[in-house]
Amino acid sequence: MFKKLIDTFKNLDQLTSKIMKCGFKFCFIICILSVFILFTYSYFLLAPSVFYIGIYLFRLSTIFAIEFVICGLVVDGIKKQLI
Repeated sequence: MFKKLIDTFKNLDQLTSKIMKCGFKFCFIICILSVFILFTYSYFLLAPSVFYIGIYLFRLSTIFAIEFVICGLVVDGIKKQLI
């Protein structure tokens, strides 16, 4: 099963792969920002709203990353008329 998933990622369309990589970079930037906010909260003990902002940004970045993977696989399947 994992071999099939790895083969699917290796055989992605070039444009789909490029969009997914740009999306992962965007998600990584949001994740780094959220980690910075959470470290700021833990060292300076600011208002709890700072903590919630950091957590929500982290959740947002992980949700976006998962959606980029799923949507990329679906779009590639539609282009290759597998779906």
